[in-house]
Amino acid sequence: MMSTTRRGALVLGGAVIGGAVLGMPRTAAAKNDAEDLIKAFTGGASVAKGKVKLDLPDIAENGNTVPLAFTVDSPMTADAHVVAVLVVAEGNPRGGVATFHFTSDTGVAEASTRIRLAQTQNVVAVAKMNDGSFFSDTRQVKVTIGGCGG
Repeated sequence: MMSTTRRGALVLGGAVIGGAVLGMPRTAAAKNDAEDLIKAFTGGASVAKGKVKLDLPDIAENGNTVPLAFTVDSPMTADAHVVAVLVVAEGNPRGGVATFHFTSDTGVAEASTRIRLAQTQNVVAVAKMNDGSFFSDTRQVKVTIGGCGG
């Protein structure tokens, strides 16, 4: 029978507590990072649902390469067009994924790329319109193998 020393118990207890303390804030910090990025992008203005359609898979087999596409319903004229779209991943160590910039000459406000996701999380796209209004869409992606060292 193995006996536990006081030192061994303290080391084990410290490791368990340290793991819990260090492990939990990472997700909270990532979500706060994403929220801070959105707040900075919008200047604190309210964000309405709609106009943005975010296309992501429900399940990503590999978080290293997750296809992402979005479209924004806008006439893309000089009087009414998308200025920029911010994409954030709430569960990544760094929430910012990309910012796409548009002009009325773009013709269509859409883009596609591949992104990395560390874990199952929400991905948010926020569109800034030339009149100062903001619209968003959110999708949750279940990640089976993390892509950001997770």
